[in-house]
Amino acid sequence: MDFGFIITIFLIGFIGSYVSGMLGIGGSIIKYPMLLYIPPLFGLAAFTAHEVSGISAIQVFFATIGGVWAYRKGGYLNKTLIMYMGASILVGSFVGGFGSKLMSEGGINLIYGILALIAAVMMFIPKKGIDDIRLHQVKFNKWLAAILALIVGVGAGIVGAAGAFLLVPIMLVVLKIPTRMTIASSLAITFISSIGATVGKITTGQIDYFPAFIMIVASLIASPLGAMAGKKVNTKVLQVILALLIGATAVKIWLDIL
Repeated sequence: MDFGFIITIFLIGFIGSYVSGMLGIGGSIIKYPMLLYIPPLFGLAAFTAHEVSGISAIQVFFATIGGVWAYRKGGYLNKTLIMYMGASILVGSFVGGFGSKLMSEGGINLIYGILALIAAVMMFIPKKGIDDIRLHQVKFNKWLAAILALIVGVGAGIVGAAGAFLLVPIMLVVLKIPTRMTIASSLAITFISSIGATVGKITTGQIDYFPAFIMIVASLIASPLGAMAGKKVNTKVLQVILALLIGATAVKIWLDIL
């Protein structure tokens, strides 16, 4: 574990967690491919898909804590939404995180690619008028939200991604939740999801603890900074950044799978 390795892992964690706090995602949509591809580019030790998914799972747990703390004021956290989707995704992510031990690396990458592709398509669907709704007037189908969160949880638990990159487009497109409420609430839901995924990865011995610790330190610093930046950025800009980010990641993953 040389100095170059530590700096590389820290920067991956910092960049991913900054974007995590700003866009309301756990950051694995960025950190998963970065951890998989960047260290070998610099001649450093390469991680397996199982190790990457384990590191991502535990890091997301800490990254989302910082983001939620930064959004705790202003009425952005929808407690009903968090309760219904959080409970469902916790169950799903634990099942997925535990079951991933039985999957091949190719299988894990394929699940990740499918989730990223679905999320990318959804982000490019027009979202008209959702940010004209006042925060206290937001309504949504609670059971639909719970069922979708359960499905997302299983798939996300497998890749250690906590599922926020898929939750955000679902909340924007299907449930019609305003952008800033979506970002804040998805961070809280992702935090709950990451508990299940993390427990599943730890109990099956899929976490490399030293790089995970470096990523955690980076996330606790960067995630609140990203959340503060996200409050100041136009919601349309936030949606475009997230759409491009998810789209680019989906393309990269599928190029490698195919």
